[in-house]
Amino acid sequence: MERIIDGEKLNVPEHIAVIMDGNGRWAKKRFMPRGFGHKAGADALEQALEDADELGIKYLTVYAFSTENWKRSVEEVTGLMNLFRKFLESAIPKSNKNNVRVRVLGERSKLAPDMIKAIENLEESTKNNTGLQFNVALNYGGRDEIARAMKKIAEEVKDGKLSPEDITEEVISSHLDTWEIPDPDLLIRTSGEERISNFLPWQLAYSEFYFTDTLWPDFNRNSFIEAIRHYTKRDRRYGGVK
Repeated sequence: MERIIDGEKLNVPEHIAVIMDGNGRWAKKRFMPRGFGHKAGADALEQALEDADELGIKYLTVYAFSTENWKRSVEEVTGLMNLFRKFLESAIPKSNKNNVRVRVLGERSKLAPDMIKAIENLEESTKNNTGLQFNVALNYGGRDEIARAMKKIAEEVKDGKLSPEDITEEVISSHLDTWEIPDPDLLIRTSGEERISNFLPWQLAYSEFYFTDTLWPDFNRNSFIEAIRHYTKRDRRYGGVK
């Protein structure tokens, strides 16, 4: 969707996915513990939600905690989970005030019972909001998501509700965590790393990628605009020829 932003005509993606990388390095540069960086990253996310809404982005999906992140130290994981709890508690009034709908992607059954309840409450409380659609990937792994989808499909085949011949890309997509959400137009990864790290591998098949050296806590409105500027220059052919 073309929009004029700060006097510049830009093609704003409908859906942006973000790998919020670099919190630990941001803290290390300041001789602070990793938890300090994660708190700064959470603050940057709060601002990113406002910026995305103001820039006209319809869907924002962020990679908050992967299935592999459990391998980190107990101290770091505990700190992250406490940050998520605070987010889940504060998100309902903020989201409803700003007309934001929140969904949580990932295998939530492995989370603490109080977090699962808070997630369900947040999703239910914001389900009718029609503004920015904010998706948080929490205990999410792309391969895990696809495996869970395959198990659901296999059960439907076993029960006679679906035949193997009926399994299409659309059927698989409808069994993923993102079944209500269009595929990302643009993936942003901060901190200079250039890989997707098991984030939305099915959904990113034809997404444009943008990598920046900016650490996530330093990512701001101007960073968003720079990513959108690069996206505007891309020629999306989806395997075809123009």
